[in-house]
Parts: sequence; C-alpha cells; structure tokens
Amino acid sequence: MKFYAVLLFAFFTVLLLQMGDCQKKKERTAQQIKKNKQNKIRVVNKNNAARGRKLKKKRMFLDRDLKPTFIMTQVLEKGRFQKPKETLNLTVGQSIELRCKGDNIGWAYPSYQNISRLSIIQHQKYSQLRLDNARTTDTGEYSCWLRLCDGPECSKDDLKMGKTYIFFTDPAELFVPSINYFDIIYLRSDQPAIIPCRVSTPLAHVTLHREFPPQEIPANGLVISYDAKKGFIIHRPNLEQKGVLHCVANLKGTQQTSSNYLLLYAEAFRGPPSATIEASSNTVSGGEHVNVTCTALGNPDLLVDFTWKYPGQQDERPVIITNSWRLIDQQNGHTIRLSKSMLYIDDIETIDVGDYICTAQNVMGDTTVATAVFFHW
Repeated sequence: MKFYAVLLFAFFTVLLLQMGDCQKKKERTAQQIKKNKQNKIRVVNKNNAARGRKLKKKRMFLDRDLKPTFIMTQVLEKGRFQKPKETLNLTVGQSIELRCKGDNIGWAYPSYQNISRLSIIQHQKYSQLRLDNARTTDTGEYSCWLRLCDGPECSKDDLKMGKTYIFFTDPAELFVPSINYFDIIYLRSDQPAIIPCRVSTPLAHVTLHREFPPQEIPANGLVISYDAKKGFIIHRPNLEQKGVLHCVANLKGTQQTSSNYLLLYAEAFRGPPSATIEASSNTVSGGEHVNVTCTALGNPDLLVDFTWKYPGQQDERPVIITNSWRLIDQQNGHTIRLSKSMLYIDDIETIDVGDYICTAQNVMGDTTVATAVFFHW
C-alpha cells in the first residue's frame, strides 16, 4: 500500500514539473515573438528614417543648386583667404590676387589692362587672377564665372559666379583715364545715357559742367544722378541736353578736370538701315566710266557693312569700292549716321551691263536695293 502511494506521488510530481516547463516555454515564446516584433518595427523605422534623410538630402541638394553660389575669394597672404567685399579700396602700386573655385573659369576685368601686369592661371580646382603694380586705369569690376561647355560651345553658369569692384586710388589722378580725349555720347529718349566720369576713389566729389554757355549742371538724382562706378547717369535724355560737357573732381584741395564729352541727340532707329542706290548714269556708252553709290541712314553708333552684286562679278571684272560714313544733324536736332559705299567701273564694256545690287547691314538687320545700267545704242 505504501508502495502505491509513493508511486502516485512521484507521478503527480513529474506531471507538475512538465506543466511548469510548458508554461515557461510559452512565456519565453510569447516574449520572443514580442521582442521580434519590436525589432522588426525598429528596423522598419530605421529604414524609413534613412530613406527620409536621403530624400531630404536630395531635396536640400536640389535647392542648393538653384541658389547662386559665390565662388570668388581674395588672397590676403599665404594661407589666408576671405570673401571679397562688394567694393574694395586699394592704392596704386599694390598687388591683388583673386581666386575662383572651379576647373573651367572665365574672367572679366577692366579693358585697359596691361597684359604684362595681369596673369590668369587655371589650376586643377581653381583659377587664379593676379594683378601687380596696380594703376588707376585698373579701377573697375573684376568678375568670374564657371564655364559650362558642350564640345566647343561654352556658356556662363549664372549660379556659380563672383565679382567685386576695385578702386585703385591715386591722390594725383582722381579720374580713371579714358582712351579718347573727346568721346561722343548719344542721347536717346527711350534709354538712359551715361557720361563715364569714373573716379579712382569714391571719396571724390564730382560735378558736371557745360562748356558753352559755361555752367554747372545739377545732379538731383531724378533727371541726372552720379555713380562713382559708372559716372553721370542721365535718366531722361532730351534735345536740350546736347552739347559739350566735362566733369570736375575735388578731393582734399586737389581738383581735376575730365575729358570732354560731346552729347548728341540721336534718333532711335529700331530696325535695319534705310538704304537708297543711284548710278551716275543709267545709260552709258562703251569706254565710259560709271559710279554706283549706295547710301544708308541708321543708328549713329551702329556700323554699317555693305555687300555688292554686279554683272561682271563672276568674271572678276575689276572694280573699285570705297566706303565712308559721317554723323549728320537733321533739322529736328536728331543725329543719325550716314554711310556710303561707292562702286566705280572704268572703261565700260558689254559685260558691265545689268543690275547692280547693294545690301546695307547692321546688327538690327539688312536692306537691299538695286539699280540697272544699260548701253546707249
């Protein structure tokens, strides 16, 4: 009897132990499933976060590409650089070095530069401009830009540029020298006119004067204003402003007078030149000579090019062609450019009979006119 009681006790003990193990196994399984779910959620969130950072970075990159990037730096000394100010004030005799980041850089600088004092070197990652022993003629804007090239054709990248305006001051030379002693400026009612009295220092006080009758012309900022980087700006040109003018600069007791400027009121030609053609005689006899003149009227500051077609051209008939131009004042006070091209043929032959065609062309377009020459029988 005792044996059966012990056996029964042992059986229930084993049964209870197995039930406990099963319960613990279920708890461990449930905890493992919960843990795996949490890990999976964390992994998914991590992937989403990474994807979000990538998209954000891409968007930031695109946005940054749409904003202009200033690529110019000024070299102060070895190992020291700074972004140049919009305007720099230096003195003559100094040297300056500018760099622009990029492997293909274009530059613009004042046109009076002496190439022996200016050097531009393209390095692997930047371009270097260096100017030595600066003079007042070097005053002006220095700019650079990244060049985008597709084969032989290149263009400016407007989003990667740099510029600064540099005054090179000389107390004895206040005005930036001009190439010409006497400049012609055209006044047009449809656009501002600039009298280029630029100075080598923005501290100079500059006034505008008329030669005859002698008088100072006020610059009140409305009709006329002054910019040290450009000169006097006539915002509303009119016929009464034509004449000979000059500028006077004063700085700490030093006074200087600029070159003279001839202001002409010009008619605004918005198209190609107006052309006419005329022969000295439209009926000729053998052995005579003839002049065929092509006349063009147009914008006073636009050059006119002439081209001819004539009967003996293919046979290389010898002709003499002379071109000339001059400015003329019309009765209304407007100034226009009168251009002429004259074709001369000596000892007329039958090969010279026919149509003489002239084409007058400027940047706005071209005009073709013709006349005929006949034999007198």
